[in-house]
Amino acid sequence: MNSSREVSSEFKAFSNQELYKFLNEVSGIDFVMLCSSDGFELALASKKNLDNTGKIAAVSSSILAMVSAFISEIQLVGCQTITLDAENGKVFLTAVNHPNNPMVLVAVTNKDILMGQMLYYVKKVTEVLATTDIRKAS
Repeated sequence: MNSSREVSSEFKAFSNQELYKFLNEVSGIDFVMLCSSDGFELALASKKNLDNTGKIAAVSSSILAMVSAFISEIQLVGCQTITLDAENGKVFLTAVNHPNNPMVLVAVTNKDILMGQMLYYVKKVTEVLATTDIRKAS
């Protein structure tokens, strides 16, 4: 494995702290997970018990990859966030553009989430994660 893509336990712990801050700062978030771009769970914060978080990580990274390919085909650039809107809530899939290790942030919210607040904090947390050394935490 390429050592520049290895994720340290310190980075995972740091990511966990960032996700818990995110979960508690934005009203209406039920679940947030950081996944590797190849579909593995790196960190998780949750107010509800969701089974199969490994499956959620794998599917999330696949969805973001498919949508990014679709966006490229229609000649748009820089797909960052996908919002899925369901009757009982929303899901946000956001690219974390780390230079050595691209990741995906998944957030499950209730249906009454304040979109502006959510998108502001998504951008804030993904910027922090994208600029942190994955081999050690800062």
